[in-house]
Amino acid sequence: MPIVRIGLKSWFKRKVVDPFLQILHRGAEPKQLAFSTALGFTLGLFPICGVTVLLCAMAIALLRSRCHSPSMMLANFVATPVELSLVIPFLRFGELISGGSHFPLTSDAFKKVLTGQASREVLLSIAHALLGWCIAAPFILAALYLVLLPCFKRLVSKFGPPPSSPRKQLQSHPEVRLKIRDV
Repeated sequence: MPIVRIGLKSWFKRKVVDPFLQILHRGAEPKQLAFSTALGFTLGLFPICGVTVLLCAMAIALLRSRCHSPSMMLANFVATPVELSLVIPFLRFGELISGGSHFPLTSDAFKKVLTGQASREVLLSIAHALLGWCIAAPFILAALYLVLLPCFKRLVSKFGPPPSSPRKQLQSHPEVRLKIRDV
């Protein structure tokens, strides 16, 4: 088990921590980082697996310079395990909001899905999950932004690029003038 833990730790450092530190070192604005990270994470929670990267790419194309694409994509990547754990809560929330029928999550229902016998029920459950996400997404985005903004302000001041110093004017030395005159 310790070997797996070490491997997971180095993978996490390589795939999440190091890119995050590179983002901070490049010196982006804390508001932009907080918004982009919150948006990337929120889009990463979309309840249809495999679509989140396309959603983030569309958001990046629409928002252009108002978002920080590396932080958005990193947040989308980090959101994947959370996405998988929230599919059922989004489904149940959508069912609650719409007053729809309760989709049974049993092994028999799973067999029907795999054999194609439950196509209408599956499509309806996907629609309910999407409804649940659509209603929850603005609240998730706002809450993440409010939490992340002070965090990014502190992190950028700590790990960001050093403040640029005013340019020093080069002072000419008499020796340099002499050499130039002698030539």
